[in-house]
Amino acid sequence: MTGADAAFPHTHHERTLMAPPLSLSRRALLGGLATLPALAAPALAQPRTITDVAGRTVKLNRPAQRVVVGFYFEDFTAIAGADAWNRVVGISRTLWADWRPNNYALYTKAVPRIADAADVGATDNNTFSAEKIIALRPDLVILSQDTFGRVSEAVAQFEMLGISVLVADYNAQTLERHLATTRAIGAAMGTEDRAGALAREYQAATEDTARRVLAAKAAGTCTPRVYFELGQGGASVVGNSYQGTMWGRITENLGAQNIAQGHLPGPWGPLNPELVLAADPQHVFIASSNWAGRPTAVRTGYGIPADETLGKLAEYRGRPGWAGLTAIRNNQLHAIEHGIARTLSDYVGTQYVAKQLYPQHFADVDPMADLRRYNHTWLPVELSGTWMIQARA
Repeated sequence: MTGADAAFPHTHHERTLMAPPLSLSRRALLGGLATLPALAAPALAQPRTITDVAGRTVKLNRPAQRVVVGFYFEDFTAIAGADAWNRVVGISRTLWADWRPNNYALYTKAVPRIADAADVGATDNNTFSAEKIIALRPDLVILSQDTFGRVSEAVAQFEMLGISVLVADYNAQTLERHLATTRAIGAAMGTEDRAGALAREYQAATEDTARRVLAAKAAGTCTPRVYFELGQGGASVVGNSYQGTMWGRITENLGAQNIAQGHLPGPWGPLNPELVLAADPQHVFIASSNWAGRPTAVRTGYGIPADETLGKLAEYRGRPGWAGLTAIRNNQLHAIEHGIARTLSDYVGTQYVAKQLYPQHFADVDPMADLRRYNHTWLPVELSGTWMIQARA
């Protein structure tokens, strides 16, 4: 569902998260999983039959050797390893280089081979090219569920030519689809050990969060009202909100009331400003990132200083009627990196949101520490910049 990043041109004391150190039990749960044989070489060249997240059968004669990666680039790196980029011949470059330019710059510095992959276009800007993909002679094309649904004719072409297509889906924000996607990519790339360790880590973290939310509910915690908005256009533009996917599903998974639920024409879109005021959210999260060519955006991610994020975030207080919102009066206005959603590290974003909603039950959880560890363990780029931050009071 890559279009969820698109902005709609319609009217619509400083604290980063620093919690006490993780308990030994959480370290054993999460950190221990990350030390499993994560760095195994691709499995032996043997035929493999894989079931992808769409329930399709994907057949390969051996681990894929010529791959086109359409989306989920950082997840592909975590699952297959940085060396797997030596086997990537094409990518949908705009979805990385334009949507997350700071990320792309750091990754291409750490793994120069990424920049050599041919650009095969993307459905979001109508540049997706089946012809370019076929010319690259791949044995595997990895497509998001959304792109797969838009290019059925191209998929039929690929399969007639013996090119396998694997459907991936982290957008749905369900445990089952995250795990299925991770294991399928690992099987296709011959990195089952990495994929298995990542899947166990993700499942452990997700189940830990669910247990804490249940404990909060059992203790009588009221259902919090939550509003997410994409900050791509800044405070002067009403950005997308979400239901049933990405931040909307994360909110719903946490037992909170997503004020956008039932009020959008699809999985994402701008919420009527009057509805936001009437719903009076207790927590507001601005999904932010380092999009290219978006000077008014709330920016987060690699290389973004906290003061820059906080300056743009503060502008939302000046929106008509927002000064009276419970979230603004209680200083529950936050920026959170949009790129964390729909990834194998999105459990960290979920932790951050949960920590605001149920502070007593997540007091020993340090999302930034978990994100730093995730990057260090699975990715070729160390964490830097601003990823989750609360507005200045």
